[in-house]
Formats: sequence, structure tokens, C-alpha cells
Amino acid sequence: MASKRRRGLFITFEGIDGSGKTTQIRRLARHLRSRGIPCLVTREPGGTRIANRIREILLSSKSTGMEPTTEVLLYFASRAENVAKIIRPALEKGTVVLCDRFTDASIAYQGYGRRLGTPIVRRLHEFACQGLNPDLTLVLEIDPHTSVERARSRNTRHRRDEGRIEQETLEFYRRVHRGYHMLARSEPRRVMLLPGEDKPAVVQLAIIKAVEPLLQKYRKKSGRRKRR
Repeated sequence: MASKRRRGLFITFEGIDGSGKTTQIRRLARHLRSRGIPCLVTREPGGTRIANRIREILLSSKSTGMEPTTEVLLYFASRAENVAKIIRPALEKGTVVLCDRFTDASIAYQGYGRRLGTPIVRRLHEFACQGLNPDLTLVLEIDPHTSVERARSRNTRHRRDEGRIEQETLEFYRRVHRGYHMLARSEPRRVMLLPGEDKPAVVQLAIIKAVEPLLQKYRKKSGRRKRR
């Protein structure tokens, strides 16, 4: 399998909407680049021209009433593009890839939130992502009520039509929140819960601490020295 040739590091950021993932990914990317570590940032849905068009369909308020099955298939269509054209090639070059959401989001949102169950999501993952799994997944914890308020405010502030999911009920977000907790319990070595409601600088320090053990192994494997 192609994943056996991987030399880079794959780190994903998860959490319910408004948890601060995007901010923290940017901060970590700057931190890595300042140390001379090659880093690529991508997101889901999105990442490629086709995947970005799928993103427009998935997140637009014009797509209300979408069937849960349609939704999960579109997410994996976008993911398949991102893996094949962006993520896997970068990993094979030895790059550290930071991704804003991956399959864990579908487990939480579609598996738990939409009540499709996790088995179908995992089967789609094996097919669409060729078994590619993150080395580390950081879930930024935030109260569901706070999450919805932040996400709606963000979309209004930036005047983006990406608010379809944010229109869901608080109970939906509680199921998603529960899904992330179940993931952390089932895969504690890979999935790490971090407090997302602290000040951004405090959250950043917690993320750097969580990532450092992997970076040490990465540097040894790639022959890169730590930049002071």
C-alpha cells in the first residue's frame, strides 16, 4: 500500500465548529516553519479545485434539506481528491501535513450527529482514503452552545455563505461532541482532547507540547536537526 512509503507527518485538527481550529493550525504552521520544518496546510472539505467546489455545495445555506447519505458521500468525494492530490504526495516528500478536519469529522458529524453510525463511515474511509490515517489528531474542546454562537458570528462577520451546518440544533452539536469523546476513548494514543476555550496562546502551547514527541521522531527519521 502507498501509505507504507510515507516519510512525512500527518496531523489533523478536529472539534465542533467555532473551536478555533483554523487559528491554531496557522499558529502551528508558523512555529514549524520557524524551525525549518517543511509544512503544508490543507482543509476539508476542500484542498483542490474540485474539492473546493464540493465544499461550496456542502456548506452553502442553499443546500438545506440534503440527505445525510448524500452529505457523507460528498465529504468523502472531497476527501479522496485531497488525499490523492495534496496530502499523500506531500507526505511522500517528507512534509509535515496539517489538515483542518479529516475522517474523524465524518465519524463525529455524520456517524454521530446524523446518526448514520460509524461502520459505514469507516468503510468509506478505507475506500476513499486508501487507509491513510493521521499520526496525531488534536480535538479542541469547546462547549456546544459556545461553539454554535462563535460559528454563526464568524460567518456573519466574514460574509461567507458557509452556514448550513451551523443552522443545526444544539442537540445535534451535543451528539457531535459526544462522537469526538468516543473517538478519544477508543483511540487514546492518536486522538487527544485539548481545552479550546483558553486564550489562543495558551492553547498553542498545549498543542506544541502534544506535537513535540512526534516531531522528535520525525527529525530523527528525516535527518533534520532542531533549529534553535
